[in-house]
Amino acid sequence: MGFLRIRTTVDERPGRLASLTAALAAKGGNILGLTVQPDADGTVDEFVADIPASADAVRAALEAAGGRRVQVVPATAHELTDEPTRVLLLASRLRAAPWRLPEVLADLLRADDARWVYGAELSDLPDPTLLTVPVAPRRAVRLRRIGLPFTLTESARAAALVRLAQPPAETLPAERPVVLNDGVEVRVRPLTPLYREAVRDLHDRCSPDSRRFRYFTAAPSPRPGMFDRLCDRGRCHSLVAGYDGQVVAMANLLFSPDPGTAEMAFLVEDRWQGRGLGGALARMLLGEARDLGFAEVRATLLSDNARMRRLLLSLGATPAYTEDPGVLEARIAAGAAVPAPRKA
Repeated sequence: MGFLRIRTTVDERPGRLASLTAALAAKGGNILGLTVQPDADGTVDEFVADIPASADAVRAALEAAGGRRVQVVPATAHELTDEPTRVLLLASRLRAAPWRLPEVLADLLRADDARWVYGAELSDLPDPTLLTVPVAPRRAVRLRRIGLPFTLTESARAAALVRLAQPPAETLPAERPVVLNDGVEVRVRPLTPLYREAVRDLHDRCSPDSRRFRYFTAAPSPRPGMFDRLCDRGRCHSLVAGYDGQVVAMANLLFSPDPGTAEMAFLVEDRWQGRGLGGALARMLLGEARDLGFAEVRATLLSDNARMRRLLLSLGATPAYTEDPGVLEARIAAGAAVPAPRKA
């Protein structure tokens, strides 16, 4: 058959990749390239292989080995280029000619078509072979790739490349006002050791359920040393929202061992919940994650945390169950930060 690009989704369990490679080997396949991408409901493994078997035979073998949504499309020897080198060359092209953004994005994701879209065309389409990459509030690039749906990781890669074509982000002020749905204004600032007592008071005022949703335990305050970690800008970016001399919410962007991924979490005092504060803090964290170079932001939540689930859905995430039936995980492309809703 020749060169094939093979993509399949698998559950995140030890040994799954070995099962897939063994299935390809049994069909006479020589694996020449491999990428692993996290996605909303598992891990997407993508192979470029020189394999004599037909596409249908390869698909059947991978499905028998535990693969889901297996896609097999023709590939060329050109696709064997070292991936980091290819991306760096595309970035160089974009810096030299930023007006060629659609063309460069198409090359990055090996799309069949790329074009600018404006205004009403920006609405999301229920087609996984179409990807809309925001560039400005009313402008985006829409990519189309026949036969191979786009993944969450590819969306994050495209958003990261778009940043190269944009002017440098403005330095955010140390204090930012946020007007809530009911018109009340709070002030958001970076967390520093000065807020130790105020954050402790926040935990004391929160209900056991609010603390349980944040820490998976109803303990009245964080573990010893946790506050210092939350203030460490090398390990976490944290924000606090203040009103009338009190800290009423805290939001944390925690850096993970994976250099491309961060995790966000929130604690909002009960009487301030449902007023838009959590959404405003989430959008700030997503913006910070994008500016820090993260491709993806994750959130882990208890399955009965309905308010957090609604928030994540509003940001475009799809929470999925983990191996623990009481725990969900959601993933959001850092470059796809949702703008704040406009006031009427």
